[in-house]
Amino acid sequence: MTLDALPRGVAARISAIDWPALAEDESKRLRALGLDLGAEVEVVHRGVFDGRDPLALQVGSMTVA
Repeated sequence: MTLDALPRGVAARISAIDWPALAEDESKRLRALGLDLGAEVEVVHRGVFDGRDPLALQVGSMTVA
């Protein structure tokens, strides 16, 4: 399951990331924000259009959008 399909309010652990699909600066930024393998995340907000983008994720005590 991908993060955009994760129901709001359900905690999940990141088990795979397609790093080669991302630009190097994007992958560095995601890692710096704590979005890496094994991180526990929860969708706390979804965009109003189509309910998918943008996503706001709870990562530890931080919200990342």
